[in-house]
Amino acid sequence: MELKVIVAGTAAAAAANAVPQLIADKVASRIAAKDFTLWGKDAEAESSIRLGWVESAKDSAALVDEILALKKEFNDKGVNRFVLCGMGGSSLAPEVITRTAGVELVVLDSTNADQVGAALAGDLAKTAIIVSSKSGSTVETDSQKRIFEKAFTDAGIDKADRVVVVTDPGSPMEVAAKADGYRVFNADPTVGGRYSALTAFGIVPSGLAGADIAALLQDAQDAAEFLSSDSEDNPALVLGAALARTPGEMGNRDKIGIVADGTPIVGFGDWAEQLIAESTGKHGKGILPVVLDPKSQELHSGLADLLAVHVQADAKPVSGDSVSVSGSLGAQFLLWEYATVIASRLIGINPFDQPDVESAKIAARGMLEQRDAVVPALFAAEGIEVRGTELAIAGTSVSDAIKALVAQLDTDEGYVSIHAYLDRTSVAEAEELRDLFANKTRRPVTFGWAPRFLHSTGQYHKGGPRQGVYLQLVSEAKHDIQVPGRDFTFGELIASQAAGDAKVLGALGRPVLTLTLADVKAGIAAIKNAI
Repeated sequence: MELKVIVAGTAAAAAANAVPQLIADKVASRIAAKDFTLWGKDAEAESSIRLGWVESAKDSAALVDEILALKKEFNDKGVNRFVLCGMGGSSLAPEVITRTAGVELVVLDSTNADQVGAALAGDLAKTAIIVSSKSGSTVETDSQKRIFEKAFTDAGIDKADRVVVVTDPGSPMEVAAKADGYRVFNADPTVGGRYSALTAFGIVPSGLAGADIAALLQDAQDAAEFLSSDSEDNPALVLGAALARTPGEMGNRDKIGIVADGTPIVGFGDWAEQLIAESTGKHGKGILPVVLDPKSQELHSGLADLLAVHVQADAKPVSGDSVSVSGSLGAQFLLWEYATVIASRLIGINPFDQPDVESAKIAARGMLEQRDAVVPALFAAEGIEVRGTELAIAGTSVSDAIKALVAQLDTDEGYVSIHAYLDRTSVAEAEELRDLFANKTRRPVTFGWAPRFLHSTGQYHKGGPRQGVYLQLVSEAKHDIQVPGRDFTFGELIASQAAGDAKVLGALGRPVLTLTLADVKAGIAAIKNAI
């Protein structure tokens, strides 16, 4: 597919306004040359060690033969089921790559005990795991690794034959993995997680699962020269300018709808969402990405603050304020990475730090240490315990609580954000709540499976413009699982993460409604009725 970006309406006006200056400043070629001064003096310390992604496609090509050799080694032993233990950027790119390629990869990017249990229930005799973490200190990934190590050992399987580690060189995880005799693939330490699609984090699990990673990397390499050119034809300059069309004379247009519109790429919006939200949501600024489809309410409500970005098989003009994008997956990974850092320069923020992701992790750890002090429910109804900030609670029914939450929504700039701390492999119907809220409020609605959003889009919700109202969906585990070697269970961990996220959002003055569901399917049905 040809890499192409077509803009219309205010997006075209934004590109016409910004691209000439981007060309004059040689922004594209300076990104390719890893010029870390592009985002201002305050960003230089971070950006100077975070630009390796511009060469990831070329650098990662050296890993392909080793990955394919390991795949053959596994397959020759009858091992053909691969489970990825990772969070945020470590899991989202491999999920897009493998789903688009039509190959199976079990993505375990949750601490929900039921989802962990489902991953463990697969045929261990045919299973290998890929543990992906830059440092290895991520509590979710460490916990997932521990439970599989125990499962392999209990089944009489040598864990050293079944655990593959992807991490930064010299990290604590690398040291521990080598001591345990695990196969280790090193990623480029100068690439942040959300920019890591074309590094070992993206291609090791994808290649083991059976995706054509050589072609993926080649497509990105083919696009690299085009995207680094200081030319009005460079689609990264056009897309970056369109994404950053706020603030300015055209009003506060700070939301984009990423629309899968006939593209063969599966799940691309989820990957682009975390890239943009974690890169731009800070210091009260940012771009809120909302994953949509062509029938989504947001595209038909005349929202002045939302720009539709259609990902298509072949980019064609779409009426109204819009962008159309097409290209192979490898090329689009690189395109959106360029466009995001270009938009960040135009907005005036550092695209490489994530201060509020760290604050949420700290809050979650604090809640885990004090988990005996659970905040009592304000009331319970229909098998649902209701908790929340003062701004989000009223009445004595689930319907009353939802009305109180929605009443706090700014009808000009606000959005609803749903965070589901649930087993996404068994309750996909929870995603239907997104459309119901969008139809009801006529405002943008984001939906994210938690706690993975904590490591990615959570940065926008905590550091971006304070426009959101938040609905947390939490479940009681049917079968909780103790984390080996730790004094907590997966159920306690995910409950602490939800509580930590609510605490941080509440401290920012945002309305948060937390609904704990005794029976998930019945609870979702009750919430649908309440809406």
